[in-house]
Amino acid sequence: MLRLHFTGDDLSRIRIASRPDPLWETVLSITLLGSGLGQTMFGPWRARARTELRRLPREHLHLLRHLAPPRGAFPDFLTPPEASQGLEEGIEAIMSTPRPRLRQELAVLPGLPSHARPLADGAPEKLAALGEALRAYHHAVIAPYRSRMQALVDDERAIRSRSLLDHGSEGLLAGLGPTMRWNSPVLEADYPRDHDIHLAGRGLLLIPSAFCWRFPITLVDPDLSPALVYPVPRMQDWWTGSTGGNGPRTLANLLGTTRAACLRVIENGCTTGELARRADVAPPTASQHASTLREAGLIATTRLGNTVVHTLTPLGTALLNGDLDPQPTGYPVGNRYPRLLREA
Repeated sequence: MLRLHFTGDDLSRIRIASRPDPLWETVLSITLLGSGLGQTMFGPWRARARTELRRLPREHLHLLRHLAPPRGAFPDFLTPPEASQGLEEGIEAIMSTPRPRLRQELAVLPGLPSHARPLADGAPEKLAALGEALRAYHHAVIAPYRSRMQALVDDERAIRSRSLLDHGSEGLLAGLGPTMRWNSPVLEADYPRDHDIHLAGRGLLLIPSAFCWRFPITLVDPDLSPALVYPVPRMQDWWTGSTGGNGPRTLANLLGTTRAACLRVIENGCTTGELARRADVAPPTASQHASTLREAGLIATTRLGNTVVHTLTPLGTALLNGDLDPQPTGYPVGNRYPRLLREA
C-alpha cells in the first residue's frame, strides 16, 4: 500500500497538473506496451503503436523497454518535473542527470545489459541516444492523441476543482477513488509494495494520466518533489477521437442562439442544472443541447456521483476562441463561427 502523509500545510498546497505530462505518459505507455494489461482499453492503441514503432531503430526500442519494464519500478530520472513545461524541457533535464544519480536509480532495474552500462556512467552519446529514443517514441505513439489526452485532463481538473470548492481539500482527496482512500491525515492507495511518503509541508502535485492503468504511481525516491500520477476516467475509444460520425451535421446545428449560449456557459465547467439556469432554459432542453454539443466533440461530460459535469474539449475551446483551421467548405470556421456565436 502507498501512504501519503499530509500536514495542514500540505492540504493547502495540493495542485493538479494543467496538461498531460509528456514523459510520464511516454514511460507509462512503454510499460503498458509490454505488459498486455488493459487489453479492452488499450488493445487497439497497442496494435497501432507496434506498427508505428517498427520505423524506430531497434536499439532505441530495446533501451526503452529495459528502462521501463512491464512490471516493477523504473528510474525516477525518466520523469523529471521539468517535463511539465514540455517534452524538450523534460528530455533536456534527463540528459543533465548527474552521474551518481544515474548509477543509483538504474540499480532498481534487474540485470542492466552491457549495452546500457555506459548510460549509468553518464556517457554523453548514450544520454543523447536515450533522449532521441524518447523523442521518437513520443512523437510516434503519444503525440497523435495529445488533444484527446488534454480533454481528459481538462475534464478531470473541472471535476476536482468543483470538489475543492464544495468540500475543501479533504473532499478533493476523498473523491479520488476507487483505488485511493482518504483516511485523514493519510491518503492511502493500492500499490504493489509498502511505500510511505511524508509530504512534510511540500504539498502534492496530482497528475491525471491517460496511460496510467488501474493504480496510481509515484516516484521511488520519497525525497523528490512529491507527485502522484493517477488514471483518469475514459471510454474505451478515448484515443480515437471518434464523434460518432455526425460531426459536420451536428456542428452546423451549433450556430443557433441557444446552443451558442450553452457553449459559452460550459466554458468554465458546469452541471446540467447550472447550464439550464445560466442559459435560461428548461433542464430537459439544457440536457438536449449538452448532448448535441457532446456529439459534435465540443464538450466532455463526466459523472460525479449523482451529478454530471460538462467541460469544453480542446475543439470546443478552439471554436469559442476562433482558433480553428480553415475548412474545405471555402470559409474559415475560426472566423465565421465565433462571429455567429457572439451575435447569437
